[in-house]
Amino acid sequence: MTNPTLAAGAVERHLRAQRDTGRGLLMPYVTGGITPGWTDCLRAFADAGADAIEVGLPFSDPTLDGVTIQQASDLALARGASTRRILDDLSGLPDLGVPLVASTYYNLVLHDGPEAFCAALRRAGVTGLIVPDLPVHEADELTGAAADAGIEPALLASPATPQPRLAEIARHSRGFVYAVSLMGTTGERAALAASAAELTGRIRRVTDLPVLLGFGISTPDQAREARRHADGVVVGAAVMRRVLDGAGPDDLRVFLTTLRQALDQECDLPR
Repeated sequence: MTNPTLAAGAVERHLRAQRDTGRGLLMPYVTGGITPGWTDCLRAFADAGADAIEVGLPFSDPTLDGVTIQQASDLALARGASTRRILDDLSGLPDLGVPLVASTYYNLVLHDGPEAFCAALRRAGVTGLIVPDLPVHEADELTGAAADAGIEPALLASPATPQPRLAEIARHSRGFVYAVSLMGTTGERAALAASAAELTGRIRRVTDLPVLLGFGISTPDQAREARRHADGVVVGAAVMRRVLDGAGPDDLRVFLTTLRQALDQECDLPR
């Protein structure tokens, strides 16, 4: 289980408090710098009832992402987006009332070094971090630097992760554990993977951290089903496809509100 001697950070405290009320957690994703006014999306997410917001720092070779997030990253990079510019944009924002969680690949962390990278996140008001290509057995340097900067790194667990490694992932994770619903890349799917329920059950046996389920959550029905197994959902490709198709903040608010309502309806059902 989670080490009780370690004080919970801002992300974990917020998500636990929301979870303890019975609320299903919602964390939408946006690729930083994808549009000129991209930070307006963050306010739309918060207004729609997000419990945390994931901000992608685009990388040129996003190996775990599917076509939609790859296209979003390519577009943001073509517009001149960089880690420094995205963090500058975030640093000027008023408090949204929900934690910001950065996500990127380890190459960008190594570019500046874990200490400088995590310190820059904190200065920008980011308190969580997802690095999908960081294996747990190589995570000590980053998790140490993150702890010093007050950043909570959430590690990923997949259906293929053996139980002993799940325990290691849980011990290294702060804030929450990111459960990957299927083996593959990010992207919209027609149905929630059957492997999701088994994975979240195995994670719950080794930690009481909030468990957020991602990869393929794109409809209210899928969010509702995911909530039956996990504490909440991460929604990325479904949001970014809409942005790539020209959706603005108001459109995204409407879409995420449907997911928020689905999560709330599932919470209201008798168990």
